[in-house]
Amino acid sequence: MVAPPDNDVLKAHALTVAYHGSPALAEVSLAVRDGEVLAVSGPRGSGKTTLLRCLSGQLVPDRGEVWFRTTGVHTLGRPARERLRRERFGWVGPRHDLVPELTAWENAALPLLLSGIAHRTARAAALEWLGHLDVASCARRRPASLTQAQRQRVAVARALVAGPSVLFADEPTAPLHHSDHDHVLRTLMTAARARGITVVLATSDQETAALADRAVALLDGRAADAVPHGAGAEGEAACSLSV
Repeated sequence: MVAPPDNDVLKAHALTVAYHGSPALAEVSLAVRDGEVLAVSGPRGSGKTTLLRCLSGQLVPDRGEVWFRTTGVHTLGRPARERLRRERFGWVGPRHDLVPELTAWENAALPLLLSGIAHRTARAAALEWLGHLDVASCARRRPASLTQAQRQRVAVARALVAGPSVLFADEPTAPLHHSDHDHVLRTLMTAARARGITVVLATSDQETAALADRAVALLDGRAADAVPHGAGAEGEAACSLSV
């Protein structure tokens, strides 16, 4: 398989993954366009997290290929994949995974600090994102003193602070109450669209999936369909998955 065309920032071909003999993904193929917000929907256990982990280089598939622009992610060794995730990808999941010894702003700034960005510059960027997410007042507090909603907002700030090419969001608002859920999700979407960040969003909520440009459904590890929001039958045919 050749590298994807220029307008596809990510492309997966025939991804197959099994855990202890049980299939998690079965021959899943898809393409994600540059700047697109793509929702990967499906019930729990459908393979959403496994797909995002393969696309982001956290997991090497048993079979199949993953391309980020012209880079074959599936061919990279662990150090190269870690560097790619650190420099080009952002990740936020249902668990905040904040470092307990660090303050909120230090956690948000961590991707920049690890990349060698100056302390003052990293702090300013982290505070800006904490402000967008209405948790700037928590900047000097450690995770243990924050509410669950505040911790999740800090995690979202950390995922966005470095301006990633692709943001992988795996049920990022699952632990939040409805009002927090809506605010955090819309902030994430608005920031991504304004800055041209491609988003791959895993969700089991149809209302959340409807906010994306296009939704791909998984069921039992297989791709069911690809629905472009607001498109007619011609558009739906053009955006169909190959499986």
